[in-house]
Amino acid sequence: MKIIDAHAHLWLRQDTEVNGMKIQTLDNGKSLFMGEVRQMLPPFILDGRNTAEIFLSNMDYARVSAAVITQEYIDGPQNDYLWEVQQKYPGRFLCCGLVDARRPGYADQAAALAGKGFQGIKLPAERLISPDGRVLLTGSEMMRMFHFMEANDLFLSADLAPGETQVAEMEEIISECPRLRIAIGHFGMVTRPGWQKQIRLARHPNVRIESGGITWLFNSEFYPFAGAVRAIKEAASLAGMEKLMWGSDYPRTITAITYRMSFDFVSKSEELTEEEKKRFLGENARQFYRFGHLTDLPHIKNMSE
Repeated sequence: MKIIDAHAHLWLRQDTEVNGMKIQTLDNGKSLFMGEVRQMLPPFILDGRNTAEIFLSNMDYARVSAAVITQEYIDGPQNDYLWEVQQKYPGRFLCCGLVDARRPGYADQAAALAGKGFQGIKLPAERLISPDGRVLLTGSEMMRMFHFMEANDLFLSADLAPGETQVAEMEEIISECPRLRIAIGHFGMVTRPGWQKQIRLARHPNVRIESGGITWLFNSEFYPFAGAVRAIKEAASLAGMEKLMWGSDYPRTITAITYRMSFDFVSKSEELTEEEKKRFLGENARQFYRFGHLTDLPHIKNMSE
């Protein structure tokens, strides 16, 4: 089984603001996060640099062949670094460019990122709803960007606000741009009321759901995340297992669990068939993101084995 992580993050340093609140790298894996200190990375990452090389070491150990690197406003833009990563490790990483849709001019940003060579654009859509107002996903500049992406075969990675808040807008985008490949993140914000509305978006041929953050959302029940497995089965009943993709939300999730644990609760589950596991953990992402040859990784025994 070849495994692909459809939702992970890399950054060299966090130094940004969201809604006027600071996010900044500290030491020993900690960050100042919107007024409090949070453990953003495992504490042994002393300098706060969440690099491709550290992630590759985790991927090799867990036998994950490739990963889609998404972005978030809370990490600050990482376009320059991620383009370097894309060039250095083209067989292992597929990196999204980030546009700042909170300010006018982002459609031109998307065009520039596409011209540079990025194959996908990240939109942290839930961050477009703030105390200062709301940026509609169906506004004129937004739709211009989506039409450009459709015409140039870029995929969209989008994390929506919980529930159905932005579902109607997304339905309009799908109707306007039926060939635009769309991956909805955070498993529709599963565990929040109305999450199934987001899952049903994947009934459209061009839409997929990825599970980045699902272990965070089910953190209260913890490993082996029986509720997350039930949610995967429910989502499959709503949209089809072929529409679902595994994502880890690395590295934030591995402050609580290991990277391997972020998917082996699926691979070890008796509630899913081997074919369902193969699809969810890699095959669906391989087809959607159009990965070519995937790296073969050997099993290396732990000292405890």
